[in-house]
Amino acid sequence: MLVLAVLFALDPFPVRALRNVLFDGYQRALPRLPRSHPAVVVAIDEAALAARGQWPWPRALTGQLLQRIEELGPAAIGVDVLFADFAADGSGDAALARAMTGGKVVLGVAGIPERQATGPARPNAPPFLWTVPPPHALQDFRGHLQSLPIIDEAAAGHGLLNSDSGGRVIRRVPLVARVSDTYVPALGVELLRVAHGVPELRVASREDGLLALRFANFSIPMQRDGSIWLHFSPHEAGRHISAEAVLEGRVDRERLQGKVVLVGLTGLGLLDQKPTPRGESVPGVELHQQLLEQIVDGSYLVRPVHARSVEAALLLVAGALMIIFVPILRAWASAVLFVSVVIALAAIGLGFFHLGSLIDIASPAVGATLVYGTVLAATLSEADRQRRALRDAAERMEGELQAARRIQMGLLPMPVELFGRDERFAISALLEPARTVGGDFYDCFMLDADRLFFVVADVSGKGLPASLFMALSKTLLKSAALRPPTDIGSILGRASAEIGRENPEALFVSLFAGIFDARTGKLEYCNAGHQPPYSKRPNDRVQRFELADGPPLCVLADHSYRTRYRSFAPNEWLCVLTDGVTEAMSSPGEMFGTKRLEAVLDTMTPDSTPEQIVTEVRDAVARFVDGADPSDDLTLLCLKWHGHPLSGR
Repeated sequence: MLVLAVLFALDPFPVRALRNVLFDGYQRALPRLPRSHPAVVVAIDEAALAARGQWPWPRALTGQLLQRIEELGPAAIGVDVLFADFAADGSGDAALARAMTGGKVVLGVAGIPERQATGPARPNAPPFLWTVPPPHALQDFRGHLQSLPIIDEAAAGHGLLNSDSGGRVIRRVPLVARVSDTYVPALGVELLRVAHGVPELRVASREDGLLALRFANFSIPMQRDGSIWLHFSPHEAGRHISAEAVLEGRVDRERLQGKVVLVGLTGLGLLDQKPTPRGESVPGVELHQQLLEQIVDGSYLVRPVHARSVEAALLLVAGALMIIFVPILRAWASAVLFVSVVIALAAIGLGFFHLGSLIDIASPAVGATLVYGTVLAATLSEADRQRRALRDAAERMEGELQAARRIQMGLLPMPVELFGRDERFAISALLEPARTVGGDFYDCFMLDADRLFFVVADVSGKGLPASLFMALSKTLLKSAALRPPTDIGSILGRASAEIGRENPEALFVSLFAGIFDARTGKLEYCNAGHQPPYSKRPNDRVQRFELADGPPLCVLADHSYRTRYRSFAPNEWLCVLTDGVTEAMSSPGEMFGTKRLEAVLDTMTPDSTPEQIVTEVRDAVARFVDGADPSDDLTLLCLKWHGHPLSGR
């Protein structure tokens, strides 16, 4: 806690940066909602530039724009542009000055670090009455830029344009600054002063230790350095009016009458974008609009002078709670305490923000986190012992899973070894579980001298539960196939009933099963909610079987499965698969799909063996996923009929 207290007192850059991020989050969560809409921006935008030419415009045209605005009865006009260079036509400066004379036009003053000035050595500014000594923390600009004297003298007021913060996010702007040894108000303040006809501005002290800038009926709180925190409302392009619309007389008087009008540049290539805490970039002129809305609505944000004391107290309380209770609570209870403290701090911060005060709860939250982590570290020795015990248990479990894998794979037949001498057909199969054990299976065996029964199935679920159900399903399915009647529909009906009786978890099995007559090449088959297989005849394209016309086993009781028939041509092959092939997924999340599978199968020639077909599909899927974790078990079975009626067995 002592280290945290010292760090908190020094207020290093990381702490300040974290504080700013927090305050920006407040602005995103609780933006200001404008109520009075006192200010309107007349934008020299793309439409105006396209119609009137690129900036800078002739001064006479700018004067015409100001006259058109004046005719609509605004309370005051602020120009967020400096006219520091002489006009090319020579007479334009005088024309602009005449357009401003007698109106309530406020021009800008830009403070600069270097001691230099355009125009008078000191900028024109309204008088300030200080009831307290001017603070030394005021932002001090040694030099300034302003418009040409002939233009500047025609203005009714002068306000500070500066609002940038070295390219960083704009959070505060100077409400009052010292410019070339003269006190200059912000442009928004000067516009309101001119609009209300007030001769001077007063600066006084507030009871909370902050300063107040007072004029007319306004009392604006400001920090001791003369700045004000901007409370941003969401950017709305509808609050801008194109200068071209004003010049063409297409703006209703009600839009500008009695409003404070800001004239500024928003056209591409001319725009100085200002990043805001809300993550938006807005034209610089909109910062003055935001300030005017805050002042008129009385919606302020302040950083109280006692904010550090409040934050230190929050840090002390949060740290004390962690030190006292974490050692005596269970792990879950201490985590709940920590989360509750953080949530409480967040609620406190948002509550203060809603009331207009900026309180940093990030530092207390980080401090509570560090204390929580430090106290929790005392339990690491015991946790390490438990991890070692868990690791030993996991190794034992892995050994048991490997044994289960060997047993499961041992349940599957080896088609090449069983039927390698049969000249009438060739068959090959492959199963690769997604995990150590899986839920897919295949089987193949002879019902008699000529008829081969085969099946490819996918049980619901994955991992060890699926592997147990797979073993049960395979055993009962084979038992059902070896009992009459032996048509495929009857076999599946019996298997579904028998598996369902041993199925307390209500699992199910999708499968494609067939009985192939090796003497005639005739296939009877049934698809129970499974992926349709593919077949290919010599010199023909690969064909996909029709979709399943029956539900998976154990889904509907007493369902009668329909038997379908198909005759093989010599050297025709059949490839049955599970959805682990088509739904294999690459690292970016793309599936292998049926089109890629069909493209691979189409490359197979009449001389391709079932082993080659199975291997080629497996390798194509492996290249596609490129090391990504498998999403499902992958199972393939390929049967090819040579067309020879010999027994071969």
